[in-house]
Amino acid sequence: MTEPIPSPHTPPSRHHAAPAEVLDFWLGDGVHKEWPTEDLNKRWFGGGAQLDADITQRFGSDVEAAVAGGLQDWEQPALNRLALVILLDQFTRNVFRGQGKAFAGDARAQQLVLQALADGADLALPWAGRVFMYMPLMHAESMALQDECVARFTRLQADAPDSLKQRFQSNIDFAHQHRDIIARFGRFPYRNAALGRIDTAEEKDFLLKGPRFGQ
Repeated sequence: MTEPIPSPHTPPSRHHAAPAEVLDFWLGDGVHKEWPTEDLNKRWFGGGAQLDADITQRFGSDVEAAVAGGLQDWEQPALNRLALVILLDQFTRNVFRGQGKAFAGDARAQQLVLQALADGADLALPWAGRVFMYMPLMHAESMALQDECVARFTRLQADAPDSLKQRFQSNIDFAHQHRDIIARFGRFPYRNAALGRIDTAEEKDFLLKGPRFGQ
């Protein structure tokens, strides 16, 4: 029997990493502990060319597959879904930095997050995992999702043990900053160049002195 010829548009069906490898790289022992033993803030929020290269080498094919709609077997259970969200919402920004494709995983990531919120699966995640489950809401060019983001990070702080409450204040502050930008412009002006969008006069002024959040 002749094997069917795969369509060039078929998402990749094979990947090199497993969800646990993504979680281990991004969260360390924070998957199992109250908070990661290692200080991962630079990895999470500092970025840099070397980190971009490392993520591209280790997970680039997985990111491509996720953006193309593959890795559907990662959508359940909750920890696998978190790993998929990290691929779509975090690693895309490393692998495709400065390109429009950096945001190509956002819509799917947001859909996965909303599914997790609907079934309460986010509440079963480790504390650091909840941070990155909510990040796609912060990246959304949608006022409704920005409002949801502020609400989720506020609840995260309320739910957290006293030892972590102050840590989550910065997430709440950043959530408000992102929401304020969407309330003002309806989009993130610092994405305009990568996405081929024309800056308004007000956006040009903002880009001269406003935050870019790594993009």
